[in-house]
Amino acid sequence: MESGDGGGEGADFDKDEEAETKADLLRDRFRLSVISIANAEAKKAGMEMSDPVVACVADLAFKYTEQLAKDVELFAQHAGRKSVNMEDVILSAHRNEHLTSLLRSFSQELKGKEPQTDRKRKRS
Repeated sequence: MESGDGGGEGADFDKDEEAETKADLLRDRFRLSVISIANAEAKKAGMEMSDPVVACVADLAFKYTEQLAKDVELFAQHAGRKSVNMEDVILSAHRNEHLTSLLRSFSQELKGKEPQTDRKRKRS
């Protein structure tokens, strides 16, 4: 019998199951996108990629992205923030100078497109 705590373990299980379903859907969509991109790039190069190779590339891309997400989250936590910002992403690419410079350029482009405000937000 459940206690009157607003759902108890059953509610937690439902939330976990829903989160897992969303994660599975996201993973599947990500992999489908990678497969589509890999096939398109191979076609542009006048090549074909076998299905097992494309599936392997999709799996590796997903695993790399998972690790990247964990890394940038840790960088943000280390800086005392609850959310990830562009500097965390740039820091995650520190071993690849070319990628770091591309990310910095992209970041500057984004900053240039932001509307300028007259006031700065106060720090609490």
